[in-house]
Amino acid sequence: MTSLEDQLEDSCPPAILINEVQLILAEKRTSLASLRTGIAVFAIPLSIMGMLIATSRYYEIVEVMPLFITVMVFNFLLLALGAFLVIRAIIKLRYEDRMIDNIKRKHSVIAEFID
Repeated sequence: MTSLEDQLEDSCPPAILINEVQLILAEKRTSLASLRTGIAVFAIPLSIMGMLIATSRYYEIVEVMPLFITVMVFNFLLLALGAFLVIRAIIKLRYEDRMIDNIKRKHSVIAEFID
């Protein structure tokens, strides 16, 4: 005997399934944008460090230590934010892929249209 949920899933019109997949794909695009943003934020501290190294002959580190520490703390915070965005986006992307795979498995009618 099948459950009520299984009966409802089997009788679900293809248009509703397509809309559900489109919604998941929209969420996936948002996750990809978050991933892109995380990578960009992650690159900012590397650029700042490159500039500090390139201009290091124009200053003594002891003389600019308070500014240097401030810049390093800011860089660390940017690295942490970038890592958070990247990790969160990857986790969400995997979850969204699993949701689409579940729809493909449950509804063979629509599986051929989903890549």
